[in-house]
Amino acid sequence: MHKISQPVKRNDSAPKASGSAVYTADIKKTGMLYLSVLSSDFQHGRIIRINYPEIPSGYTVITSKDFPGMNRASIVARDWPFFAENEVLYYGQPVLGIAGPDLETCEKLCSRFSIEYEELPAVSVIEEAAEHFNDFSIIKGDPKSAFTSADKIFEFSFKTGMQEQAYMEPQGMIAEFVNGKLTITGSLQCPYYIKNSLMNAFDLKPDKVRIIQAATGGAFGGKEDYPSILSGQAAAAAIATGRPVKIILDRRNDMKVTPKRHPSLITFKTAVDSSGNITAMDIDCRLDAGAYQTLSGVVLERAIFIATGAYNITNVRVRGRTMKTNHVPSGAFRGFGGPQALFAAEMNMHNIAHELGLPPLELKRKYLYRRGDRSVTSGTFRDEIKFDEMLDKIEYASGYSQKWLEYSNRKHIANAPRRGIGISFAAHGGAFTGSGEQDMIKSLVRVEAGQNRFNDKDYEIRILVSNVEMGQGASVTLQKIAAEAMELPLNKVFFTTPDTDLVPDSGPTVASRTIMIVGKLLHDAAADLKQKMNDMKASDFSASLSAGNILYSEKRYVQPEEMSWDESTFTGDAYPGYSWSVNVVEVEVDPVTFEIRVAGSWAVYDVGTPIDTIILKGQMQGGTVQSLAYSSIEKMEMINGKPAQASFTDYTIPTTLDFPDTECIFVDNPYKYGPFGAKAAGELPNEGPAGAFAAAVSQATGLRINSIPVTPEMLEAMINE
Repeated sequence: MHKISQPVKRNDSAPKASGSAVYTADIKKTGMLYLSVLSSDFQHGRIIRINYPEIPSGYTVITSKDFPGMNRASIVARDWPFFAENEVLYYGQPVLGIAGPDLETCEKLCSRFSIEYEELPAVSVIEEAAEHFNDFSIIKGDPKSAFTSADKIFEFSFKTGMQEQAYMEPQGMIAEFVNGKLTITGSLQCPYYIKNSLMNAFDLKPDKVRIIQAATGGAFGGKEDYPSILSGQAAAAAIATGRPVKIILDRRNDMKVTPKRHPSLITFKTAVDSSGNITAMDIDCRLDAGAYQTLSGVVLERAIFIATGAYNITNVRVRGRTMKTNHVPSGAFRGFGGPQALFAAEMNMHNIAHELGLPPLELKRKYLYRRGDRSVTSGTFRDEIKFDEMLDKIEYASGYSQKWLEYSNRKHIANAPRRGIGISFAAHGGAFTGSGEQDMIKSLVRVEAGQNRFNDKDYEIRILVSNVEMGQGASVTLQKIAAEAMELPLNKVFFTTPDTDLVPDSGPTVASRTIMIVGKLLHDAAADLKQKMNDMKASDFSASLSAGNILYSEKRYVQPEEMSWDESTFTGDAYPGYSWSVNVVEVEVDPVTFEIRVAGSWAVYDVGTPIDTIILKGQMQGGTVQSLAYSSIEKMEMINGKPAQASFTDYTIPTTLDFPDTECIFVDNPYKYGPFGAKAAGELPNEGPAGAFAAAVSQATGLRINSIPVTPEMLEAMINE
C-alpha cells in the first residue's frame, strides 16, 4: 500500500483525552440565556388552545410566530417546523420555548403550560401507513417476462427496527445576534445546511449568518439534520431577546426528540427457472419516514439503488416508498438506507439457498458483481471488483466453509450451546447519489499558504473545507493528504475548524464523501499550490508572506466524464465509485435462555487505498459493533408514538465485553478518482454485519431470521410457534 497509509498521531487525541477540548456545553457567553423547549405529549392532534402560566420578568416565550421567513428547517425537504403551528404530528414535537437566565426556571415554566388538543387519528407502524412522501420505481431488464416464465417464485418479507445514534455528546447549539448578524456555534456535521436553513427562516443574506463548529463528540448522521432545528429555535430566542442563547439537550430529551434510523419493511419476490437460476427480482421497499419527510427521500434512493445487494440480477423491478407515520421523523444514520436494504438482500439469498438445498455461499458467489456488470440502475461497474481475493482472505481468517459444514452436520446435545456461522457481502456507493455532487453540492475547497502563526519567518499551509471532525479522524486524514501532495511534513499543514465566514462550502460531512470527494479536491488544490510556490522565487515568496499576502488554490468538483445519470428515470451511474466488503460472523446460541453470543467476527474491505490504517481500522471495528448491536441488542419501540426506550438504562448499547474485536483485512484496489487511490469507507462497516449475524443465528437455531433485532424473546417466541 501507499506510504500515506502509515498511521500518524491524531491531532485531536490529546485535547479530548485530557478534557481540554471545548464542547458546546463548555462555552459561556456574557449575558447568556438558556432555552428550554416544551414538546408535545400528544401523538397527533389539532392545537385548540395553549394556556400560559405567569411569565416572570426576564423570561421570553418563543413560538412559530418568531420566524419572519419560513418556520421550516431546510433539510432537503423543507417541511419540518421549528415549532408546531396549528397541529402536532408526533409525540415530542416542539411547541414553544422559554428563554431566560436560569435553566431550571425555564424548565419549570415549560411544565406549567397546558395545551388543549383535538385528537386526530394516528399511524404508529409502517404496516398501517397509507400516505407516503416519495414513491420511486426502477426497472432493469425485463422482469415481467422472467416472472411469467419462472419455474418457482419465492416471496419473503424482511423488517428492520429503529436505531439510536448514541453519540457520546448530546445535541447543543448557541445563538448570538449582534448588529444584524446571526452567529451559531455548536455540535454539528453540516455547517452550510444550518446556514441555509437560517437564511430562509429569518430572511437573512448570506453575509448575515455565520456557523461555527464546536468540538463535536460523535454524530453518526444524527447531527446532520436536528442541529438545524435547534439552531432555528436558539436563533429565534437570541433575536427576540438580544442576548446569546444556549440550548443543550439532556440524554433523555435527546433520545425522545431526535431522528433515528428508518425502520423498514422490504418484500422480495424472486423468480427461479427450471435449472435453479435466479432470473428476476421484484422488490417492494417501504421506509418509515415519521411525521415529516426531511431526509427520507435520499435515504430511500440509497436503499433502492442497492436493493439486490452485491448481486448481479439480470431483471429487476424495485418500488420504494417513504411512509408517513406519527412519530419523530426518521433521519440520517451511518449507512443511510444501506443497512436496511443489504440485510434484506442477504437474507433473501440465504432463504433461497435453503429452499434450493444449496449452501448459502455457493448461491451467493454465483451472482456476485464483477467488473462490467450493470447495477440495479443500469450503471456500469468500471473498476475491478476483487471478491475472489476477498473471499480467499476471509476463508483463511475465519475458516467459514469448514465451520459451516461442521455446524450443519453437528448433532445437537440437549441444552448445549449451538453454533452457527454466516457470511454476507456488501456494496457501498461513495458520495451523493446520481449527479448530486455536481448539480446540487458543487463542492469547493481552498488551500492557502500564509505566514506561520508560530514563526513569522516561515510559512504554513491551511486547509479550508466545511467538512467537520466529529471523532472519525477527518482532520488528520485531510491534513495527511495535503501534506503528502505538497511533499511537506505534517506539522506544516493545519486543518481549519469549519466556520462559514472562513471556509468555502465543500458540502456536508455525510455519505462517505469526505475523503473520496473532498479529499481528492484537496489533493489537487494542494498539488496546484505546490506548483505555484515552486514557480515563485524563494525571496519573492517570503516577501509576499511578510507583507501579509496569501497564496492559494481552489478546486471545485467536476463529475467524471464517463458518468451518466438520468434523475427522472433513476438510470445510469448512481455513484462515481463503489467500496466492497465481506463479513463473517460466528455465534453461539443458548437453547435454554436463547441468549446469543458473538463468538467471532471477521471482515475484508476494499476501500481503495487506506489513508491511515489505524484510523480506518477503528472506523471499521466501531461500525461493525454498531451493526451487530443493530442486529441484536439495540431495540427501540414506539408505543402510541412514544419511544419505550428513552435512556441508556432502557436502550441497550454495547460495551467492550459484548462483542469480540473484528479482525479487519484490507485489499489494495486504488481508485483513480480518489486521493492516492482512496474511496468511500466510513459507512461500509455498518452495512454487511447484520446479514452475516442473522445467517449465523439461522444456522444455529434452524429458524428463518427475517427480522432484526434478534432478541432472546424473539427466538423463544419463534421456537414456541
